Amino acid sequence: MSAGPLVGVVLVSHSASVASAVAELAKGLAGGKETARVAAAGGAPDGGLGTSADLIAEAARSVDAGAGVAVLVDLGSAVLTVKAMLAEGDELPPGARLVDAPFVEGAVAAVVTASAGADLDAVEAAAEEAYDYRKV
Repeated sequence: MSAGPLVGVVLVSHSASVASAVAELAKGLAGGKETARVAAAGGAPDGGLGTSADLIAEAARSVDAGAGVAVLVDLGSAVLTVKAMLAEGDELPPGARLVDAPFVEGAVAAVVTASAGADLDAVEAAAEEAYDYRKV
């Protein structure tokens, strides 16, 4: 665990309210006084459903403290948008990474792990492990 800057987390959803609610949940469950920076990037610029490269880029810049940025997404076109942004190479901060994880459980795991001071690899691994969470 690092004593330096924390990994930031961006939550990309087709819905601004879903992205914001998941961010609030993840920060609340991370507890403690200091949590990793978390930003919601949901919906289209007009407030409707969709994804926006501009909103995602703005969210990523807002959480970037130099330790990397984990980007979690909800559905197909959000994945495609983030992949395109990463391919461009200059729209997201250096160290930004698309994380393959379930949206809610992965977000909670990512924020809790980042808040504990883990590096980007550990944050990604924790979020991905959420695929194995069993409910029955």
